[in-house]
Amino acid sequence: MSDPGARTLRLLSLLQARRYWSGADLAGRLGVSVRTLRRDVDRLRELGYPVSASRGVDGGYALAPGAALPPLVLDDDEAVALALGLQAAAGSAVAGMAETSVRALAKVVQVMPARLRRRVEALRSATVSGWGPAPAVAAVDPAVLTTVALACRDAERTAFGYTPPGRERTERTVDPHRLVSLGRRWYLVGWDLDRGDWRVFRLDRLDAPRGTGAVFAPRRFPAEDAAAYVRERVGGAWGRLVVEAEVAAPAKRVRDRIGPWATVTDDGAGCRVQIEADDLDWAAAALGLTGAPFTVRSPPELKDHLRDLAARYAAAGAP
Repeated sequence: MSDPGARTLRLLSLLQARRYWSGADLAGRLGVSVRTLRRDVDRLRELGYPVSASRGVDGGYALAPGAALPPLVLDDDEAVALALGLQAAAGSAVAGMAETSVRALAKVVQVMPARLRRRVEALRSATVSGWGPAPAVAAVDPAVLTTVALACRDAERTAFGYTPPGRERTERTVDPHRLVSLGRRWYLVGWDLDRGDWRVFRLDRLDAPRGTGAVFAPRRFPAEDAAAYVRERVGGAWGRLVVEAEVAAPAKRVRDRIGPWATVTDDGAGCRVQIEADDLDWAAAALGLTGAPFTVRSPPELKDHLRDLAARYAAAGAP
């Protein structure tokens, strides 16, 4: 890559994609000599990007948290708004949105100075969402989510406290493999060193995650798809309901009313709605809030539930 400007952007992207690069690997990815790589790193530093370097045979480079937000990317207010938006999107029921948001959030947090992280946390704790999770679904601390996401990305052995239902808290040490979002819950799949086996951990039951500094070699995962593996392991404990309905209203209006907890597809005169819910009450409430006629396609038990609700409402409205 001969263009210095394009090469600098490529270098920045590589440094954000992995916690640590050896000099030889990084130079090979860019197709330049180690000497040219050093000049490119110096160029990034001049622009304000905090790149740390280690010397010796195993020397290399890493993008470190900075004393100031890197220039030419985001100003302070934009960075705070982006982090808050990604945290909200991490709870989305839109297919693929949650995992993508967490990966992006991990990149932002990695280079965000402490003063901005404090602003994000203060705003998050002071903000109440009208479309937050149902009370039965425990919220996950965004700091826990991003810490575990970075550990999965960097293949870093991680320790944390874990409290299963009805049991005491224990300390666990895990080689994290993947974060999985199912419904409105997050799960960590990893190799539990204490049990010597693969385990699934619910993130809302996990606390104080911290890296040990040890990098592990990937193990062969016993399934092709991490989400399918988690779904099979948690079984009935997940309790997911997939609701499908047709709503006689424009897709945009339905999205605006239901919020991020549904997948809405335009269907000409109306739209198709798919909701992953924890109970029938939530799905019924979401469809009712569209303010438009709708037809339930599945599951059949939702139709019975709606009839019961209609009878209760009719009785409540009787003279």
